[in-house]
Amino acid sequence: MIPFILLTLLGLTVGIVFASFFEWTLHKYVMHRPVGKFRYAFNAHAVVHHQVFKADQTYHLHDEKDKETIPMAWWNGAVLTMIGAIPFACISLLVGNWGFTVGGVLAFAAYYCFYEYIHWCMHLPKARRVEKPHWFRKLNGHHLLHHRYMHKNFNVVLPLADYLLGTLILRAKTTFMQARGPAVPDVQPESV
Repeated sequence: MIPFILLTLLGLTVGIVFASFFEWTLHKYVMHRPVGKFRYAFNAHAVVHHQVFKADQTYHLHDEKDKETIPMAWWNGAVLTMIGAIPFACISLLVGNWGFTVGGVLAFAAYYCFYEYIHWCMHLPKARRVEKPHWFRKLNGHHLLHHRYMHKNFNVVLPLADYLLGTLILRAKTTFMQARGPAVPDVQPESV
């Protein structure tokens, strides 16, 4: 029998990778198109969030009334974590040890919290410590390009799924008036 702690660590590792694909799938198929009569996520994200925040200077918050459109609803984290935990729970039932589920739930919860925090920092920059590292600038440019090309760069946290599923774009296809700032990289086409 595999020890609980090893299964928990395995669940954490698998959970982070799985969360990238979960985020990508949710973003592409639920947040960017209605699913039958379920339009809540589509309206909140594709219609409202993308209408307020584009890839130009409006990528950053300009009107305080729009602040509420940056994060997901308060209850989304718990619901998404529970949905993401389902395959982990099924595997735990098979092996008779809940460590894998514990790791998966921890991974999903951490991924979601990290998503919300860096997404908030991307659209409402304040020169926070998290906005200074190179990895944040890369992810911010990645997300900025999503606001330019809504059917590319669906990941915010870990662009592994974007890379493996063919939706990764590293630079703009054409020149555009992009958002600027200390934590925003230049994503314009490379000059030839």
